[in-house]
Amino acid sequence: MCGIAGIFHCSTPKPVDPSRVERMTDALEHRGPDGSGVWTAPGVGLGHRRLSIIDLEGSPQPMHSASERMVISFNGEIYNYRELRSELEGLGATFRTDGDTEVILEAYERWGVDCLKRLNGMFAFAIFDRKTRELFLARDRLGVKPLFMAMLSDGSMAFASELKGLLAHPLLRRDADPLAIEDYLTWGYVPDHRSILKGVEKLPAGYYRLLKHDSPPAAPVQWWDVSFADRRKGSAADMSAELLHHLREGVNSRMVSDVPLGAFLSGGVDSSSVVALMAEASRNPVQTCSIGFDVAALDETAYAQQVADRFETDHRSRIVDPDDFSAIDRLAEIFDEPFADASALPTLRVCELARENVTVALSGDGADEAFAGYRRQLFHAREEQVRSFIPSVLRKPLLGGLGAIYPKADWAPRPLRAKSTLLSLAADGDEGYARALSVTPPELRDTLYSQDFLRERGEYRAEQPFMQMMRDAPARSGLDRAQYVDLKFWLQGDILTKVDRTSMAVGLEAREPLLDHRLIEFAAGLPHKLRFKGAQGKWLLKHTMERYLPDDILYRQKQGFVLPIAQWLRGPLAGQARAISSSARLARSGWFDTKRLSQIAEAHISGRSDHSRLLWQLIMLDKSLAQLKIAG
Repeated sequence: MCGIAGIFHCSTPKPVDPSRVERMTDALEHRGPDGSGVWTAPGVGLGHRRLSIIDLEGSPQPMHSASERMVISFNGEIYNYRELRSELEGLGATFRTDGDTEVILEAYERWGVDCLKRLNGMFAFAIFDRKTRELFLARDRLGVKPLFMAMLSDGSMAFASELKGLLAHPLLRRDADPLAIEDYLTWGYVPDHRSILKGVEKLPAGYYRLLKHDSPPAAPVQWWDVSFADRRKGSAADMSAELLHHLREGVNSRMVSDVPLGAFLSGGVDSSSVVALMAEASRNPVQTCSIGFDVAALDETAYAQQVADRFETDHRSRIVDPDDFSAIDRLAEIFDEPFADASALPTLRVCELARENVTVALSGDGADEAFAGYRRQLFHAREEQVRSFIPSVLRKPLLGGLGAIYPKADWAPRPLRAKSTLLSLAADGDEGYARALSVTPPELRDTLYSQDFLRERGEYRAEQPFMQMMRDAPARSGLDRAQYVDLKFWLQGDILTKVDRTSMAVGLEAREPLLDHRLIEFAAGLPHKLRFKGAQGKWLLKHTMERYLPDDILYRQKQGFVLPIAQWLRGPLAGQARAISSSARLARSGWFDTKRLSQIAEAHISGRSDHSRLLWQLIMLDKSLAQLKIAG
């Protein structure tokens, strides 16, 4: 696991200053504290920071291929590199190292861009071909590893694993993109199709990009996608056996390491499944860790301990204060872009705990998206059934009208909070699911913006790219489409960003065995009845793991990292909530109606409404703008 950065001149091959590349990689030192390197040639410079995981002494980067034709800077892990190495040796390749980096080089030299389909792993890399003078940028299928890019005023393209790598380049302009503010307030993060800074792009997951001197920058090319359009056939028993095979392959392949390895263990289905299969494959006790809270309603450590006892893991847990908001400013530094998923705080804490004993930790991320584990997916499937019975010409005026006048009863029990359900049913399926996934709905967002911002935003709405992706999904049903956008939009922008940044901030490599692409492709073809049984999501996964895990782990209500944000903002953070309306940075931006922000804060602090998620978004936005040193 590492950090990469580089510069490529798309026009004439001007010299690249090595010290400039070095400054970019130094900004990523946390991603690779074990070593660094810079290589330059006319028109190109590659930089690397290394976190040693495999072949600890023998794979420094940037690395040349045996023929000296290719040079690579690589972030990630290739889990099937040994199999690929054997295949390439059979074709005449020779290797000087024992790691996976050289395997990528030889694979690209032999197969070109088609090598990507042979790689099983998480990765973002840059390969320069010294013969054709092309730069090949690529990102893994599901976007586990990030890659930021920016065209600069001198005709070069700079790239880096994190935005802070680009920020170290003196020619990068720090102008905020107002449309990213619309995106951020909608989703709670800046999705992969945009960046908080104008001119900065993110290479999409499952895409590559080829750049040549004296040529305009080529557009990214998609090399992988997941299809929900086909259905697998067979009995539940056969499907379960095949699933178990894929689960074992995903876990076992990610246990290859030359440094101490462990796992996050929350006590939920997904992390418990990973630990169970690790214990099955390991000769030694698995090292596991979990964090909990000293509030019973928020704490899962008893379930984690139950799993740890069952598999005799070397388990460590730590209780943290649910009012642990001391790392808020650090989060802004870690994420660069505004990021408002409050579970980033406990995720950072569990990464810190894991790093005390291990350098690699396996997580359970990805199962909810792949196997339909979110309640919103079930609700959407049921709403689609309702939509199929009520024509749109009746739904929109009737249910939309009811939703518009129905009170927003934050204080009421969940079954009585019908406003969002009515508005969702009145809309088409893609719009309804966008509403279910969004943090701040459009009718509330519009009241926050200044008139100048509304004019600048124009016709754009953050839901539009999401809805288009959902409409274009290779899928057969509403549930298929919901899972597709969860995998392709939500997972990359929120979950994987959160885990990558918090783990890398402490020099920890996090691996996601449940995102093995073979497992994802298998899950996408499951019939509905094996995804949901009644109100029970992830049914086939839970059924398959019954041989390993007890029912109170498999079938209890999903919990996750929950923090008392609403209480914070009425108590110790009330001052920060009030200060949002008078923030000099937000005021200078001209994006918001500051009087409206004040009303939102006071309504929440008084207990009249629950605006905790919105206020948290605004606080993190303010801190991010301060970190980036931009005002709008």
